[in-house]
Formats: sequence, C-alpha cells, structure tokens
Amino acid sequence: MKLERLISMIYMLLNNEILSASALAEKYNVSQRTIYRDIDAICAAGIPVVSYQGVNGGYGIMEQYKMDKSLLGSYDVSALITILHSMSTVFEDERAMDTIQRLQTIDRSANSASQGLSMDIGSWRSYNESLRLLRRAITDKHVISFQYISAKNERIHRKVEPLRLMYKFGSWYLYGFCRTRADYREFRISRISELSPSAEPFQHQHSEEHTHGPHLQEQNPYARGGQHAWEPSPDATEVILHVSPRALAKAMDQFYDVQREFYEDGSLRLTFKVQDPDSWWFWSTLLSFGEDIEIIEPADLRALMQSKLEKMLQVYANV
Repeated sequence: MKLERLISMIYMLLNNEILSASALAEKYNVSQRTIYRDIDAICAAGIPVVSYQGVNGGYGIMEQYKMDKSLLGSYDVSALITILHSMSTVFEDERAMDTIQRLQTIDRSANSASQGLSMDIGSWRSYNESLRLLRRAITDKHVISFQYISAKNERIHRKVEPLRLMYKFGSWYLYGFCRTRADYREFRISRISELSPSAEPFQHQHSEEHTHGPHLQEQNPYARGGQHAWEPSPDATEVILHVSPRALAKAMDQFYDVQREFYEDGSLRLTFKVQDPDSWWFWSTLLSFGEDIEIIEPADLRALMQSKLEKMLQVYANV
C-alpha cells in the first residue's frame, strides 16, 4: 500500500505546482506525520522534492527535474495519450498507463482534449492473447512456430523469427524472418493457429529496415478492413446492385465512395465500377448478402450469379 501511495504522490507532485501536507494527508487518508515520512522516502529515492514556506506553501518537485513543457504542445500530448490508450486495449500494458500519467504532468488539459478521440484496436475475435504472446516473443527475440493458411488456402507450418506486429486496414499482421522460406514474410494474424513460443534465440541479425517492417501491400487494392473502395478505371466494369431494406446497414459498411440512390420503399441502388468482377473477394462480398442483394447490370454477371447459386444448390441436393 505504501508503494502505491508513494508512486501516486510522485505523479501528483509532478502534475501540480505545490501541494500542502494537509492536502496530501486528506487525499490519502493518512496523518501529516506519515506524509512527512513519505516525502523523505521520495527524496531518498533521488527525486528532488522542495519545501515551500508561507501561507500557500507545501511541497513541489524542482522545475529542472520536470520535462520541458515546450517540447510537446497540448495536441502532441493528446495524440500520444490516445495512441497509448489504444495500445492498452490489446496489450494491457501497465507501462503504457504509467507513461500516460507522466504525459498528463506535461499538460493537464491534454487528458480532456484526448477524450474527443478514442481508438480501440483490440478485436472481438479471440486472438488478443496471441498478439500479447507474439509481442513477448518479439521483445525477447525468441523463435515461434505455427500453422498458417496461405492465400492459396493451403495449410502450412512455419517457423519464424518475429520482428514486428503491424495493424493496417482493420487487421493485424506479423512480419518476420521465415526460416522455412529463408526470407522475410508477413502473416495475417487471423490465419495463424497452433501458435507455439519457444526459448530458442534468433539466429540472424536483422537490419533496422526489417525490424521496422515494410509498408503492407494488400493483395486486394480495394480492401479496407471489410470495406471496399470501388475506384473507376478505364477498363473497369460498371455494376448496378439493388439492396433490400434489411441489408442497408451492411451495404453502407461494405460499399463506400459509390453512387447511392435510396428508394421510397427503403431499398438502395448502388452503382460503381469494379476492376476485376471475377475475383473471389468480389463474389464473396455479394454472396454474403444472400437474398438481400440483386445484380441489375451487367447481364453477364447476373448469369454468373445464377450459375454460382445453382452450384451451391447442388451441394445440398441430397438434403
């Protein structure tokens, strides 16, 4: 209990100009004599606490010991606090919370300013624990192994020297040196299973370029974490869809930056151009709507949809 009180007192002294012994005693529900002993303990730890005399006297920390507030403005501090809070949604990092408290000592208005923006980069999926395990392996420079589903839907085993976790387009990725391929690779976390850490150290020295990771290049240039930007190009195919009122929210989430027209019955007409209408991601998106979406144009895509649905029916022909 005493340690927590001492740490809290240090943050309070950093965050305020001067605090009286009586105010501190009331705050922590202890006697002023206890506060005097705590101040002595803080000084013994090397933190320069100064005693100020007079009516408005009390205790404070030497200004030279505090971070120069001119180095970071309110916007900078607020942005850092927001980022650290978002990290804590995944990694439960106590050090991040300690850093937030220290940042708040620079600018007391930063905490309220940061409340206007929040980011939760955790996942409703069950792989937050995998992220924490991977982060430990990266910090400790230990090799990991796992099963992975490739883009070709092949189940493969990989042994990797993990270098960096990356979050982009709503998904987490692991970047590291794949011993199986003897090259640097990136792996989508959601496709990893049977993740197994080890105490085996790295065998390779990795340059700063690799430890900081690459800029991710999505295989689908239109994918944005479950949404799609339907960008026109000279050879793109124009597609017109009709969406039922039951699927409006999903359609608004999946299709943006497209021409939208709402009808009086609550349905929606979407018009956009797609570069590769034969791609798997395009059809997986359309089929996920079930009966709540209809291809109006072009005619060849309507025919292709009919063919796909007939093949699906054949799967259940014996039911």
